[in-house]
Amino acid sequence: MGRVEFLEELRNRVRVFRDRDQAGRVLAGMLGDLRGGPALVLAIPAGGVPVAAGMAGELGLDLDLAVVSKITPGWNTEVGYGAVAFDGSALVNESMVRWLRIDPEERERGVARTRRKVARRLREFRGTEDPPDVRDRPVVLVDDGLASGVTMEAAVLALGRLGAGPITVAVPTAHGDAARRLAARIPRVVAANLREGTPFAVADAYANWYDVGEDEVREILGAFRGKGEGTS
Repeated sequence: MGRVEFLEELRNRVRVFRDRDQAGRVLAGMLGDLRGGPALVLAIPAGGVPVAAGMAGELGLDLDLAVVSKITPGWNTEVGYGAVAFDGSALVNESMVRWLRIDPEERERGVARTRRKVARRLREFRGTEDPPDVRDRPVVLVDDGLASGVTMEAAVLALGRLGAGPITVAVPTAHGDAARRLAARIPRVVAANLREGTPFAVADAYANWYDVGEDEVREILGAFRGKGEGTS
């Protein structure tokens, strides 16, 4: 069982971060032990990219992407019932499938649709469908928050299959249940703003919340590389 680290002064509070960049710098302060080391920061696009860039820049760490996308029904792109990771693997939340009354055909279509999206994002953002080289390397997985945690769990499992070294999950905000479930799989979960109960929305942790577009992802990655900061 790993550990969940959080900031007591931010516990169960909302609107604690100005934006994703500032949230990433808060995480950097919690991960100072990694400064200048071999760890690779992997951002989950799109929302995790500005968080990870701010954090990696502060810590002097390499930055790359872990492209993962939630599986949604064709009639509602906001509700997910699983996730597809960069290696093509699918993690399905069976209880959500039942709750949403997803039939086998729709489930198959949803997984296939999401695999195509992941492959496209890999080509667009990384220039290749090959995953990042993580064998025996410490990895810090970053997103802008954890609600159910299924997307992050899919990434953790995929990295494990690739032989990654110790995996740390770092997010500005998380539901306590999701953070504890992940901590059962990996050594360390860092969630500055840990919250319990319902309703829970990642967006509630931010004063300035918006959907990060793919153009912004490319701009952030280009600026990070342009500063001479590490990329894998």
